Amino acid sequence: MKLGIALATGGADLETLLEQVGIARKAGFESAFFNQYASLDAISVAGLAGRLNPGMEVGTGVAITYARHPYAMAEQALAANAISGGTFTLGLGPSHKHFVEAMYGVPYDRPAVHVREYLTALRPLLRGEPVDFQGETLSVTGQIPAPGAEPPPVLIAALGPVMLRVAGELADGTILTWVGAPLIGDFIAPRITAAAEAAGRPAPRVVASTMVCITSDPDRVRGELEAQMGFTGDFAAYRAVLDRQGLSGVHELLIAGDESEVEKGVERFASAGATDLAIIPIGTPEEQARTFAFFSR
Repeated sequence: MKLGIALATGGADLETLLEQVGIARKAGFESAFFNQYASLDAISVAGLAGRLNPGMEVGTGVAITYARHPYAMAEQALAANAISGGTFTLGLGPSHKHFVEAMYGVPYDRPAVHVREYLTALRPLLRGEPVDFQGETLSVTGQIPAPGAEPPPVLIAALGPVMLRVAGELADGTILTWVGAPLIGDFIAPRITAAAEAAGRPAPRVVASTMVCITSDPDRVRGELEAQMGFTGDFAAYRAVLDRQGLSGVHELLIAGDESEVEKGVERFASAGATDLAIIPIGTPEEQARTFAFFSR
């Protein structure tokens, strides 16, 4: 299983983000994924981070489909992959109804149909092929001649059976949030793999992320996480995936404890079928440093 780091663009300036990626690369992390929410553009930051850290995979986790027409997304993704030196991965997702409708002023209708149509148009655009697509949720006509630009891999945020089928059939894998190892092994990996096999596609990537804290007081850290992030359970997609796992909130997904406990938690992801795990160190500065040091190699 490939280990990486997940970074939030919100609340951090560009130099800080780039510094964090550089530190992660020196520590031996193989990838860095940036989320996207009302801040610096994650695709642009990822492309630059890849340029400054040759050979390290960089990507988005995730760029919001409703925020960009597939043609615009393809143009920017091709540019980011060229800037990074070919190490960029485009993670996409439809985000959430209240975000999309409030921030972008577009209706959040039939997100699974939207994502399927989005990928149907986007993938050939990334390959430089002409597209003339008229769907139920979007229309795309055009071609992107980008000499020397290679199409990046595409991952889809998929938590339910319909989206997992779309990801297996049309993308290179899935990128997950608020998902524990048991759900990957019992639900996510089998479904996306079956969909990819049925479509004649290669085995998909399953890119998970998890918050981690090496600490002597895991209950305190979980309580702080519940206070800070408990609201995410109000999002329909996250509530559904938490319910599927029998969890009351995202704080229950935290891997916390001493080094041995954290190692066991990470190994569970590998055993469940995750191909990649992006670590999010949390806790006090001292706990984050201890966590980071544990994963350094």
